[in-house]
Amino acid sequence: MGLSAGSAFVVVRRWRRAGAQQPGPHPTDVEATARRFLLLERTSGAKESGVHALMMTETGVPVVMGLLARVNPLVLTTMGAAAIAHGATAVYDVWLATGEREVRPIEQHIHSFLEVLPLTALAFTACLHPDQVRSTLRGGPRPQDWRLLPKERPLPPAYLAGLACVIGLGVVVPYAEELRRCLRARPAAA
Repeated sequence: MGLSAGSAFVVVRRWRRAGAQQPGPHPTDVEATARRFLLLERTSGAKESGVHALMMTETGVPVVMGLLARVNPLVLTTMGAAAIAHGATAVYDVWLATGEREVRPIEQHIHSFLEVLPLTALAFTACLHPDQVRSTLRGGPRPQDWRLLPKERPLPPAYLAGLACVIGLGVVVPYAEELRRCLRARPAAA
């Protein structure tokens, strides 16, 4: 004896309302797994998110200098120091994450890619300014070598404003949102 279409609809509706018969999230559920991977607040938390903010700062300072300042030994040295600091912080970030969760090969590969970006930017800048590289290697003997000076031909303000918007929306907002989620999910102190 089968159910009519109307009776089957009523049974399904009651079953959905009851909720008790619906299975809870399983540790291998694809949606739950994806959420754990993407939402750090339930895994590594605010500490890892703070490390991400530090790495963005380590990258951001030399980028701003390169966009606004004349490339000289001060700027090149800052870029090199920031690249080294960024690499060390990235290693710490992975070490921190592996203590809290599984770090899959694709995430390790992404970290490797991100680690070389500051070095790549330094290499391109050095190629464009070989005279300043030579000056840096000689210790920057001139007084202007260690001063932060504006570019002789500054980038157009509209270009800088557009770039600031892209960086704000594509970097600052997502990382700030990640940190906000992590802080909100932090267990209350007893």
